[in-house]
Amino acid sequence: MNWRAISEAEPGPRWAGLFDEYWPAYHRWWMSEGAEARPGYWDSQQALRKHMPEMVPLYEQLCELAGGSDHAARFLSFYCPPAYLSGCSQAIWPGAEPVLVRNYDYSPHAFDSLILHTKWQGRTVMGTSDGLWGLVDGINDAGLAISLTFGGRRVVGDGFGVPLILRYVLQTCETAEDAGKVLARVPTHMSYNVTVVDAKRRYLTALMAPDRATLITHAAVATNHQERVEWASHARLTATVERERFLLQRLTLHTEPEEKFIGAFLKPPLYSSAFDHGFGTLYTAVYRPRKREMEVYWPKARWRLDLRKFQEGEQQIFTPTHAV
Repeated sequence: MNWRAISEAEPGPRWAGLFDEYWPAYHRWWMSEGAEARPGYWDSQQALRKHMPEMVPLYEQLCELAGGSDHAARFLSFYCPPAYLSGCSQAIWPGAEPVLVRNYDYSPHAFDSLILHTKWQGRTVMGTSDGLWGLVDGINDAGLAISLTFGGRRVVGDGFGVPLILRYVLQTCETAEDAGKVLARVPTHMSYNVTVVDAKRRYLTALMAPDRATLITHAAVATNHQERVEWASHARLTATVERERFLLQRLTLHTEPEEKFIGAFLKPPLYSSAFDHGFGTLYTAVYRPRKREMEVYWPKARWRLDLRKFQEGEQQIFTPTHAV
């Protein structure tokens, strides 16, 4: 994987270049069930106006940079995208400092390998990009960090792809409480567990689903099921119950040093080598809200990124079974 860290304060030529680079692959994925399977432009825009009105000017700016086509505008709305799955584990370190640690388990062939740093709408945000303006984890200048795991359910409904919901939280919220209110009201098209922690170490995990109300919990651990396992074969494939128990045991026995806690994510059972099934661990991200810092770990490399002194760069990472 060729990882890049890119900064552009306002949407401009660099973002447009990224769109041109990623759009052919994203367009094939978005069209995989035919354009008619996706909501039209009017419905997509109206859904954004209803649920994330603050994002509409930014959305329109990005649509213009993307060339203004109907398909691009519908894709960028993230409204009712094709279904997709991932694995992932995440937990709040029980030590003195607020620290969110997460593994992102997915296919290296369907991953942006991109850390995006932006100052859109006056809010500085950095995180792991998905869908060109969505995020699968990230942090903002208020010290709010956020991360997602797939919720392990087959149900698909009307709602937004969760990466845009995470972007929306970081663009508009400063505390875990603020984030919980947003996560409780914005509809998602699939089930996800979203964990947030703020600079005062207040945290929550929202169990989001398209067919039932979002449940706000005080869980410090999330893997790939919600209150119970509802998709047994997915649970077995991803070992979601085993990973949850492993993390809960680490949280309850005693407080480990931060580095030891992070190190556990780089080994089984949390670290997954199931790359052939699309659930290999592509990276471990560590967010330190008080320091406004993100650190990316791999088994033989690490990369620290400071929100306030962000430096662009590149990393070449070889997964254990694939040289991508």
